[in-house]
Amino acid sequence: MSDGFKTTFLRETAAYVRADAAIYLIIAIYALCGMLLLHGLQADDRAAYSIYFGMDMVMFGLVMPVAVFIFDLCWSVHRFDRRRRLVFRHVFSPQRLAYFVSGMLIMQSMLVFFGTFTSVKNILPLLHDGFAYDRLHADIDAALHGGVDPWRLIQTVWGTESIRQIVEWNYNFLWFLVCYGALFFVATSPRARKHRTRYVVAFMLVWIVVGNILAGAFLSAGPAFYGLVTGDTLRFAEQLEFLAGREITAVTASYQDYLWNAHVSGQAGLGTGISAFPSVHVALTSLNAYFLCLFSRRLGAVAFCYVGFVELSSVYLAWHYAIDGYAAILVTGLIFAVVSKWLPDGTRWIVPRRHGGAVGAAAFTAS
Repeated sequence: MSDGFKTTFLRETAAYVRADAAIYLIIAIYALCGMLLLHGLQADDRAAYSIYFGMDMVMFGLVMPVAVFIFDLCWSVHRFDRRRRLVFRHVFSPQRLAYFVSGMLIMQSMLVFFGTFTSVKNILPLLHDGFAYDRLHADIDAALHGGVDPWRLIQTVWGTESIRQIVEWNYNFLWFLVCYGALFFVATSPRARKHRTRYVVAFMLVWIVVGNILAGAFLSAGPAFYGLVTGDTLRFAEQLEFLAGREITAVTASYQDYLWNAHVSGQAGLGTGISAFPSVHVALTSLNAYFLCLFSRRLGAVAFCYVGFVELSSVYLAWHYAIDGYAAILVTGLIFAVVSKWLPDGTRWIVPRRHGGAVGAAAFTAS
């Protein structure tokens, strides 16, 4: 590696890190507030920071970067023929690598962010006298849907074992791949350079506002735990019996048991903490849909269809009341509008003039 390459790489990386200062500042303030809140409630044992480092380091630090490298390589080989060497020079140029590394630093700092989120979520019940809003939310749900709990309406169409497994696979696996994959793409790809700061800040605000602030203000446990927090075990009994299904395939029911046991024992674990209103699942899916509308109305329409699917799934799987998703869509839209208005465009990406042309531009936006 030449001295010129190193110098350019370090200079560009430092410039991008400085441009991302707002992201790091939000993470630092959020983590500090989270730790002070835990300490003030004498709940330091509910902290979940160490839980995320192992798994997410592998995902964000190894699996996704390798996937991006393979994509860049395959894309260059497939798209270009005689100009492949020039393309490789651009893809692995110090400027492109600097942008990628600065994005990787964002992804690694998100480990602290997610640890703070789970830590705060774990202590939300300590701020209240139990889950006070489940009866109200369930009653509002029924009132909005003709006097019927909406899961019953969904069940008339999705009431089979095979559909349940498909919905669970999407909700428990594909959703994570889509949402975290989108975050990784925006953080590391020059194609999303204009929106990096806006998207990452909006992403964090969704977790903070939807998943901590509003969740704490209107704390509810959701249909899965309705009987446990209200004493009315009959209202959602049929739904939970259906979700239990065959024990070997009851993924959702098993995870719900895990969450309740962690809640009762006061233990911090991966994804622990119970709160239903509003739905973070629906909120993050909505955020992606709002941003996709900036690129393509058709893609945005498809994305909002997926939002609808996730919303129905959240009710069907007894994680949420329908209003949890409705509120999430509205609040996320407000966050998107505020961030889009007040935050400037992302860092500027300059393709070297000496390598200009279609090949150079394409290489810098390959991934």
